[in-house]
Amino acid sequence: MRYIAFNEHQELSFKETEKPTINTDECLIKVRAVGVNRADILQKQGNYPPPPGESTILGIEACGELVAMGDQHSDWQIGDKVFAIVPGGAYAQYVKVKTAHLIKLPENLTYAQGAAIAEVFLTAYQCLFTIAELKPNAKVLIHAGASGVGTAAIQLAKYLNCHVTVTVGSDEKIVACKALGANEAINYHQVDFVEWAKQHKQSFDVVLDVVAGEYVNKNINVCALDGHIVMLSMLGGRFANNIDIAKMLLKRVNLHATTLRSRSDEYKTKLINAFIQDFYQCFELASISPVIYKQYSWQEVDVAHHVMLNNENIGKIVLTID
Repeated sequence: MRYIAFNEHQELSFKETEKPTINTDECLIKVRAVGVNRADILQKQGNYPPPPGESTILGIEACGELVAMGDQHSDWQIGDKVFAIVPGGAYAQYVKVKTAHLIKLPENLTYAQGAAIAEVFLTAYQCLFTIAELKPNAKVLIHAGASGVGTAAIQLAKYLNCHVTVTVGSDEKIVACKALGANEAINYHQVDFVEWAKQHKQSFDVVLDVVAGEYVNKNINVCALDGHIVMLSMLGGRFANNIDIAKMLLKRVNLHATTLRSRSDEYKTKLINAFIQDFYQCFELASISPVIYKQYSWQEVDVAHHVMLNNENIGKIVLTID
């Protein structure tokens, strides 16, 4: 099969390798579309290796058809259209996945849309519901609101009638986030969100943060009593100086840090089943939908990575396999 390889200079190229071999609890997907994630770029840079024993090929989510199944395949059939998160290997014509991690592609969605769901919606669902225990009508602050995870989190929070505020980097992204249901959107180049919160006498029950760095203290400043701050990336740096522990104690702040890729198969299975139970029907009814910025042929993978590095995208970037 063909796959996209990378070298020590972060150069991408097509190479050939054997199809993955599957175990009894795995299936093989013929890949039609791949979701592009910042994890792919970090791995290419040497900063985010796959879990031990997993494929070193880039790509952590894919959509396509089942072409082979292990003995533990339950009700799945060859030819079923599915999408899934994988530990690695999605930038290829075929990728293996744990059977328990498969999600059926709704009939009303395309392969590209299927490839734009798993990573961002499961991440947003994990952060908001599994970790922060989001309640209806809560006040939620989402940093990078126009990102893939951000656009997913807005929709999930609004489903519970939450009051959603986002921070974004352009006026175009403000418009996009409000179209998804965000109540307020703050351009962080123009307005400091802590000052904005003071002026509007606003505090937040849940803060979803991909920035870290100096944002850690800022998030504490705007966090509500018994609120939850969930950090899932560190685009602003790995270190946070002079964290105000007194303010954390005063507010009884719950500070969490999480990833999804390195979680156990059992954890992912439970998360996927809970997500399907709570939100799968929303995709069938189109009350919640993946937001796709652009689709590229996988031959244009360099362009797709460049767009993500420049933070140009609103929602997901998808590669289609031809």
